[in-house]
Amino acid sequence: MPTTTPTPVPTPASAPHYPEQLTGMDILARALKNVGIENVYGLVGIPITEAAYLIQAQGIRFVGFRHEQQAGMAAATEGFLTKKPGVLMTVSSLGFLNGLTATANATVNCYPMIQISGASDPTMVDMNMGTYEQLDQFNTAKGLVKAVFRCSHAKDIPSAVMRAYRAAVSGRPGGVYIDMTTPALGEIMNAADVEKLFYEPVDLYSPVAPNAAAVDRAVKILTSAKKPAILLGKGAAYAQVDDKIKTLIEKYSIPYFPMSMAKGLMPDDGPLSALSCRSTIMEQADVVMIIGARLNWLLSFGKGKWSQDIKFIQLDVESQEMDVNRPIAAPVVGDMGLSLDAILAGLEGKTMSADPEWLASLQAETKVKGAKFAARIDSARTMMPMHHWTALGVIKPILEGNPDVILINEGANTLDDTRDAINMSLPRHRVDCATWAIMGMGMGSAIGAAVATGKSVVAVEGDSAFGFSGMDFSTACRFNLPLTVVVFNNGGIYNGVGVPLDKTSDPAPTTLDIRARYDRLGDAFGAQTYYVQTPDELQKALTESIASKKPCLIDVQLAADSGAESGHIGYLNPAPLIDIKV
Repeated sequence: MPTTTPTPVPTPASAPHYPEQLTGMDILARALKNVGIENVYGLVGIPITEAAYLIQAQGIRFVGFRHEQQAGMAAATEGFLTKKPGVLMTVSSLGFLNGLTATANATVNCYPMIQISGASDPTMVDMNMGTYEQLDQFNTAKGLVKAVFRCSHAKDIPSAVMRAYRAAVSGRPGGVYIDMTTPALGEIMNAADVEKLFYEPVDLYSPVAPNAAAVDRAVKILTSAKKPAILLGKGAAYAQVDDKIKTLIEKYSIPYFPMSMAKGLMPDDGPLSALSCRSTIMEQADVVMIIGARLNWLLSFGKGKWSQDIKFIQLDVESQEMDVNRPIAAPVVGDMGLSLDAILAGLEGKTMSADPEWLASLQAETKVKGAKFAARIDSARTMMPMHHWTALGVIKPILEGNPDVILINEGANTLDDTRDAINMSLPRHRVDCATWAIMGMGMGSAIGAAVATGKSVVAVEGDSAFGFSGMDFSTACRFNLPLTVVVFNNGGIYNGVGVPLDKTSDPAPTTLDIRARYDRLGDAFGAQTYYVQTPDELQKALTESIASKKPCLIDVQLAADSGAESGHIGYLNPAPLIDIKV
């Protein structure tokens, strides 16, 4: 047979080559990873849902909440506990506004935080065209936060994230807002061009040393004091300079008293603690060194009981904090660690002039007041139904026996009484509503503390305060966090026996529901729950809950007449608001 020549197979043309491409959402996820962000808190929806998935793909934990305000409180709490910006991500419009409450609160309280919100095309917003969720978020945020940035193009995203990080942690820390527009999120760039946008960040925080003359002045005033004291604020706790503060206090035997979120920076029950002698220090101290605190409403603006002859030394990273409400004799402006290093060096070899009777008198006062306080708790043990102090008499030894548990605390009487009752022995283990006294931070801060530290958390909540954020207990359950929530239910704001002033069938403005069963909210999400009516039941429930390291909710039934109006503003309200015989 003749040989047949095969028909040649045509060589296919080379397949077209397209460069790898990335969206602005990819770039955002990588930008967060590039600056070391480990957790993002938020609530997804248009236009950020895909970005949340891509953030997870970068190995960053995305903690999805039920409300943006609580996600923001979580981010702010992470910032306070770690000195790194907590990150909140929200949708546009009302989602942005919900989150902005927490970002503004972070700014006032000096917590580093970054809020990133999806935003409408600014050109359409500027022309008031009625685009989807139209709101000028950039200018809305500008007056409430430390810095604002707008990303109109994908190429702007890495720079915006880097600059936001620097702004959040530098100088006086605070909240920063990034307006992440839909054009920037949806823009597509070639991967090779994206690579050129990234670089290794250098010195994201650069500490600034204080002026040498300021340090010398502070040392001179401190060593000349006859009745010195040190006031510790949450800024001192945030700075994580615990060893330097301990050296200053113990080496020179200076009595100290902490603000609520500085409790535990030095032990509340330490031999130099003057925690229960605040009024005496205000009236009698001749020199007070303020470390990371403000002479604001929490300290009577430096007036009221404060001696007119007192000299203040103030350590702060922000010069604008000086001379607020009272003249500061020795302002020391600079990084807290460098300032304390300089002061300790200046004190070396010098002798303090303190009157030994000053410390002895404070210690004697502390002993007397401690005995009275113990008697108060003891006298409440048998009160039934339980009152605040009955329950706190149970909680106090359990939490003090588990010092590494982080305590979150909010409410009216619940906040005040818990702060007074429970001694802290470790720094940054107490978080509360802080400078603005804002209710509704509880679940967000508790979740943020658990995620950021991995430690067990106990949130002691008033029933009113829990109502602001209780639904986000479900977030703790979804992420199986070691969080125990203790709800003090006295049936109202302050208490549950308010009496309406006018003839009406409606409940009083301060009345909630003494019969409410908050434990059943935990049941809905699979948590371990307890409804307790006696001290023994509460002791068992709290001990078991902490040991479980799982989400638990304890509904503590209190008497309706437990608690009184909080905040010393009773003169603003006509009487009678409360009839305890009801």
